[in-house]
Amino acid sequence: MSNATAEPDQSSGIDWPADFARTPTGERERNRKYDVTLAQALDDLEAELDRLGVDDWRLSTAAQQRQRDQRPYSRANPDDPGVVVRWSMDGNQYAVACDRYTKLRDNVRTVGLYIHEKRKMEQRPVETGESEFANARLPPADDEDVIEATEPPHEILGVAPDAPDEVVRAVARRLSADLHPDTGDGDVEKYKRVQEAKEAMLDAD
Repeated sequence: MSNATAEPDQSSGIDWPADFARTPTGERERNRKYDVTLAQALDDLEAELDRLGVDDWRLSTAAQQRQRDQRPYSRANPDDPGVVVRWSMDGNQYAVACDRYTKLRDNVRTVGLYIHEKRKMEQRPVETGESEFANARLPPADDEDVIEATEPPHEILGVAPDAPDEVVRAVARRLSADLHPDTGDGDVEKYKRVQEAKEAMLDAD
């Protein structure tokens, strides 16, 4: 891992950010959408952080780590499968965490996809007034409210991460019709989330 340092295995398990909610063990889900190994998920996560140009970053899991590179062992699946990635960039501290799934691999993959999708949105020639990563920024000393990372776009749409463009468009069209503000049961915020998720997936590499 080039410029990352893994957190030591602590009695509490993971260096989980203050104010980030944990998923209760009984509510974690099995994920059958990802066709990657833990090693590939880690490679992809590292590549995304390199592309983002972070100053330094560190990975925290409850898994045992290899001596040579401080990565979790490839078959690691600790009792606590959560993962936290912290990094610094432009003088700010950031953190993204996921423990929704029962396997470490799936949580690492979800974090990597989240960073990828946010990075792609950041590159659009659209002015929004703040960085796409603003909701992952940590306050000084972790003493203020912290907003957790939102769902990856493919989960908002309910499609596979690598779904073809035509599937993404079709699903988004159907969801948009149900959620459009002009309909009786419309929901403005959910409608906007669907539109943003569609654009993020269509813009993905």
